[in-house]
Amino acid sequence: MDVRFVSETGVQSCDPSELPALLARIDGVVWVDVPVWDEQVEVPLRTAFGFHPLAMWDSANRNKIPKVHRYDDHVFVVLHAPHPGAGGHIHYVELDQFIGERYLVTVHGPLNPAVDKAAAMMEVDAVLSRLVTGKLKPKKAFELSYALVTALTNRLRNCTAELTTDVSKLEQRVTGGHLGDPEEFLEGMFRVRHGLLTVSTMSALSREVYGRMLTIEAFGSGEGVLQLRDTANQFSHLSVMADSQKSFMQGIIEFYQARTNTKMTVAAERLAVIAAVTLPVTAVSSVLGMNLIVNNRTDGILLAVTLAVMLAMSAMLLVWARRKGWF
Repeated sequence: MDVRFVSETGVQSCDPSELPALLARIDGVVWVDVPVWDEQVEVPLRTAFGFHPLAMWDSANRNKIPKVHRYDDHVFVVLHAPHPGAGGHIHYVELDQFIGERYLVTVHGPLNPAVDKAAAMMEVDAVLSRLVTGKLKPKKAFELSYALVTALTNRLRNCTAELTTDVSKLEQRVTGGHLGDPEEFLEGMFRVRHGLLTVSTMSALSREVYGRMLTIEAFGSGEGVLQLRDTANQFSHLSVMADSQKSFMQGIIEFYQARTNTKMTVAAERLAVIAAVTLPVTAVSSVLGMNLIVNNRTDGILLAVTLAVMLAMSAMLLVWARRKGWF
């Protein structure tokens, strides 16, 4: 557990035992960051802040969707950030926030074992960098929370940009006709579409959370409302951008499938023509073959007539198929 005190003079690291004294101060914001939740963290948080047991349970366990709960002196918010994984999978990196008047408690995880722990700290590292350099000087906790969520939206935006690059490469391959292995290529396109769908869903759900916070006036009036409205707007734009790219990717998939299906249809028609042309030959030879060529002698005239009939029937079927436009 990392305890920091953010004031006009900058950011200061403190010992967890100083929490009661820090919370009594009014000249800054207390920021408690919990990289990994455990029992040693739960006790001081319960003692110092008195958080609701259900909210603490949500922090200790993985939440499938974002959420917001309003309490008397703080707001509990759950958000997710994307992290690319193997095979096109997008991991959900959870960020929980307890936002009070002059304190912010952030909790990360639990994380999938396949996700590097550094992936959960990207927003914290970005905000700390701004605090150290003096570019960010929050006077209230919701301003610090706004900076964290802005960093989270940047991660969503970067993920969308990377997936859009993949969409562009796939579109060039499809329109250029260089498809390679169709099964592998189609699977790659569906993976990109799945990634865009995940980012769109993640952004849309987060937008609803901040829309709810606007409705309940979570941060009161004034600057807090403006920051909530801006955050909801960011999530809305991210959702629309990811959804638009997903629709474009779906169009590419349909174009590719239409081309592939057309090729298969043409091939099937040609095979059908070949089968139709050779069918008379097979039928006549199966009926007359054993009677025309025998061990003792061969009836040359009858054999020639039969072969001529076979060729004539095949030629007539070939002409008929050509007039029908089958090839």
